[in-house]
Amino acid sequence: MNILKEVLKHEVFPALGCTEPIAVAWAAALAARELEDEPDRVEVVVDQGVYKNGFAVAVPNTGGEKGNTIAAALGALIRRPDLDMKILQEATPAIVERARTLISAKAVTCEPDRARATLYIDVTVHAGAHRARAVLEGSHKNVVLLTRDDDVLRRASPDAPAAQLPYREELKKMTLVEFAELARHLDAEDEAYLREGIFMNLSIAKVGETCHKVGYYLADLREKGFLIDDVFSSSRILTASAADARMGGVALPVMSSGQSGNQGIVAILVPYNVGRYFRVDEQRILQSIALSHLVNSYVKCYTGSLSPLCGCAIASGVGAAVAIVFQQVGADRERMALAVNNLISDLGGMLCDGAKSGCALKVASSTDSAILAAYMAIHHHGINESEGFVGRTAEETIWNLSTIGRMGMARADDTMLRIMEEKTRS
Repeated sequence: MNILKEVLKHEVFPALGCTEPIAVAWAAALAARELEDEPDRVEVVVDQGVYKNGFAVAVPNTGGEKGNTIAAALGALIRRPDLDMKILQEATPAIVERARTLISAKAVTCEPDRARATLYIDVTVHAGAHRARAVLEGSHKNVVLLTRDDDVLRRASPDAPAAQLPYREELKKMTLVEFAELARHLDAEDEAYLREGIFMNLSIAKVGETCHKVGYYLADLREKGFLIDDVFSSSRILTASAADARMGGVALPVMSSGQSGNQGIVAILVPYNVGRYFRVDEQRILQSIALSHLVNSYVKCYTGSLSPLCGCAIASGVGAAVAIVFQQVGADRERMALAVNNLISDLGGMLCDGAKSGCALKVASSTDSAILAAYMAIHHHGINESEGFVGRTAEETIWNLSTIGRMGMARADDTMLRIMEEKTRS
């Protein structure tokens, strides 16, 4: 099994809009495709993480509409699961209006299942006397059940998420040095795909510069002399602008990482911009981005697809920091480990309170910390196991943080969800 190719196939893909509501739309399309008539009701049940991430994020091609309900309605009406995570490119004004009509009639519902600890999306689409149901579990595209009325069209085995994603089990057994070795042996196909991701994320960042949000104001601070024109400010402006556009519903795809668009922005654009700044060879930059994707996906294997902790900080930020070290000094085990420890010591407690425009602030913080963490590590300075939850190795530090996220913060998502629901009722 080629782990790098498996990660690029399953974890790194173009996504139009936030991946959680888009996955809801895709599941709705899977179900609706099995029905002949126009959908008249859509019922969605999701885990707390998907509910949280779809709560306040703008959905592309909807004129600013937000949330899982509009995504579910659109997916059911578009009925094009073959479009994967770019399904909402087919959201025409006429389809959006029909989706709004369904929502106004209270024919689209989305409820959280608080008992679910991993990614879970369950969509039932009704059309007249018939119904179809699609269930995703474990990852954004892992279909474990598809039914039409009482007929089972597709069912995975009881251990479906692990069974259908065996590369994750192999990924968890590997080390940073092994990831670096994989990244050093890119073939032409891998390099072309990584270049596509760079171009895609640079394109949306360019649009984001005009959004008058976080990236814009960082650029304004630089223009007025409050920020130095250096690799820190240019990287923060670049990544924040891309996140501004994506969270604002701009209808352009991003290349994701770890099945997250914002994480793709950090994992790709930070090592790209830093590499260009220091005139690193293009092939080395591409290798570093491959390493960034591998490390990001590795962290997600332990923290889960959705966590109470911000993935841009604890996953893609870690990947970007390791990638920068790799660009400068190669696969140095000690210094890559220090970069991991430095970043996690800085941002390890950053909460994820759902996808929304404020994510651009966290993306900017992750970008800044990744560069600083890497720079210190390159010069052999970093946090060691004598401090806090930092482990004896980078892998142990990541494991310790995931334990805090899964056990120490087990009620964090539920608490945040209750706060969000209370705001809605108010």
